[in-house]
Amino acid sequence: MDTGSVLAFWSVAFLLIAVPGADWAFTISAGLRGRSVLPAVSGLVTGYAAVTVVVAAGVGALVAGSPDILTGLTLVGGAYLVWHGATTLMHPSAPDPEHARPAGTEWRVFLRGIGVSGLNPKGLLIFVALLPQFTDPDDRWPIAGQIGVLGTTYMATCALFYLTLGTLARGALQGRPAAARSISRLSGVAMAGIGTWLLIDRLLALL
Repeated sequence: MDTGSVLAFWSVAFLLIAVPGADWAFTISAGLRGRSVLPAVSGLVTGYAAVTVVVAAGVGALVAGSPDILTGLTLVGGAYLVWHGATTLMHPSAPDPEHARPAGTEWRVFLRGIGVSGLNPKGLLIFVALLPQFTDPDDRWPIAGQIGVLGTTYMATCALFYLTLGTLARGALQGRPAAARSISRLSGVAMAGIGTWLLIDRLLALL
C-alpha cells in the first residue's frame, strides 16, 4: 500500500481526533475518575477496531445506505451517550490518589469506552465516507486489507492522543477536587448534549 496515502489519511484523521467531542469528554472524565486512563482508551480503540472490521467487511456501506439501520443505530448511540453523560453529570469524578478503585471498575470503564466509540453513528459514517477515499482498487493489497491498515492507523493515533489527553487532564487537576468535578460535569454535559443532538437530528429527519 502506498505510504503517501497512509500519511495523507493520518493527517486528516489527526485533525478529526483533535476536534473535541464525545471521545474527549469520556477520556477526561475517565482520567479524573481512575488512577489510569488506559482502560478508557483501550475501550475507545476497541470500539473503533470493531467499526474498522465492519467497514472492511463491507457492512459499513450497507448500514450507511440503509435509512432504517442507520436510524436505529443513531437512536441507540444517541441514547447511550445521553445516559452516560447524565450519569457522569450526577456523579462527577475527581482524582483520588489515596484510594484504590473498586474491583471491576476498570472493566466497566473499558466496556463504556467501547460503547462511546463503537455506538457512535457519526464515527461509523466517517469511516464509511473517509477510508474508501484513501484506498486504491488497483493496488496489490485487497481493499479490505487497505481499510485495515488505515483503521489501524486511526486507532494508533487515537490511543496516543487520548492517553496523552487523559494523563494531562488528571495531572493538571491533581489536588484540585472542586475544579476536577467541574470539568467532569462539563464532560457529562458534552456527552449528553452530543447524544441529544444525534437523537433530535435523526428524529427530525423522520418527520
